[in-house]
Amino acid sequence: MDFEFSDDQRAIAEMAGSLFADHCTDERLRTFDAAGKPFMEDLWAKCVETGLHALALPEEAGGSALGMTELMLVLEAQGRALGHVPLWRHQLAAAALARFGGDACAEVVKAAAESRMLVTLSLDDGVRSQGATLRAREANGGWRLDGRVDALPLGAECCRGLLVAQCADGPRLALVDLRAEGIAKTSGVFTHGEAVADLRFENVAIPAGALLPAAALEWLEPRAIAALAALQLGVSSEQIRRTVAYVSERQQFDRAIGSFQAVQMSMADAHIAVEALRSALWQLCYRLDAGLPATPEALATKYLACEAGHIVGHKAQHVHGGIGVDLTYPIHRYLYWSRALGITLGGAAANLARLGDWLATNDTLGWKYDLEEHQTL
Repeated sequence: MDFEFSDDQRAIAEMAGSLFADHCTDERLRTFDAAGKPFMEDLWAKCVETGLHALALPEEAGGSALGMTELMLVLEAQGRALGHVPLWRHQLAAAALARFGGDACAEVVKAAAESRMLVTLSLDDGVRSQGATLRAREANGGWRLDGRVDALPLGAECCRGLLVAQCADGPRLALVDLRAEGIAKTSGVFTHGEAVADLRFENVAIPAGALLPAAALEWLEPRAIAALAALQLGVSSEQIRRTVAYVSERQQFDRAIGSFQAVQMSMADAHIAVEALRSALWQLCYRLDAGLPATPEALATKYLACEAGHIVGHKAQHVHGGIGVDLTYPIHRYLYWSRALGITLGGAAANLARLGDWLATNDTLGWKYDLEEHQTL
């Protein structure tokens, strides 16, 4: 079997890597930190110019009709550079609308592909133990929304949001005009500097076509997991690279501290965690692109992304010593990002419990898993 990326995939990865590296130097990241802007507008303009903002959108909507593997490579490059742009949320929200929204959402999809409209999404409420805190009820041929959505990324800046709402038949995705009457916003900043907003809904009207079928949430969730895990892979990989460079130069007792066995073992543990995440993520993206079932792969990837972020962040800070907490030194940004991604993914313990629940009620792993796909088994 050939596990290599294609020439086109490698070209996309190299182009994205160069773009993010050029626009996310340590100096530019310091400037962004001090500016208080919601995202890197100049970098986003370059993403639009190169088409990175619409890789996953269908061609008829103005996108490139590429898969999660290509998006994974771009997001890994974004994670390595810590690029503050709404790359995955914007296009995966638009891709879900293109697939499940029909004519009612066609204009939003087109505007998103042309970058005339910025779209955000939040799936956090769909996986909380108490369920979604945004409620949808039928009214006058459409729907009314009441409740709240907490820490919506770019909630105060985006025109539209794809949000999880609890309906009588379960959670559904709802396309919401974030400028509509009845929405109160409280702006804030997340751990790694991302602009967020708490939204309060009071009798907010949305048309009937703005509520997507239940299948949309099932389609979107594993892709969102893959996107967040790809960012975590990039963040953690670069965190290790920078840490190895540091311990190779830092001297103690007339020796580079990287020669100490304890430091070497810490870096080895971090490397193993990242490579475990990489393998799980590649398999998840392959199955999503092939149209294969991917529930356990998504849950396993989610758990490993949380674990890798925690392990790498902890060990990198530990071997850096005091300079690791100096905000004039760049390594702290990677810790902030890995922690923020872990929080967004839900934490390792909760995801491991959810994977355990799946395993307890499904007997399709191992050789049985692909039996219908490979009849020769």
